[in-house]
Amino acid sequence: MDGIQTLLAIVIVALTILLVIVGVQVILILIDLRRSIKRLNSILEDSVIGGGLLRPEKLTGILEMFRKRKKLEMREKGNFDEDPPTSN
Repeated sequence: MDGIQTLLAIVIVALTILLVIVGVQVILILIDLRRSIKRLNSILEDSVIGGGLLRPEKLTGILEMFRKRKKLEMREKGNFDEDPPTSN
């Protein structure tokens, strides 16, 4: 019986150490993910505000194009309402 208790104690200690190491690694991964998201957010803010790659007027222009296409499709089907019904 003494050998089984010793083996059980060794297994418990090994699993505890393993879980602590895994927990530290998960925390480090979450911290790195948070930094990456902050950098991405900063890059996207700079591109929109600074007039870099993305410009708000271009994005709204693309949205307007899709809205006009949707209105034309509704008119072709026989629905002559000015605004197409919106789904919630």
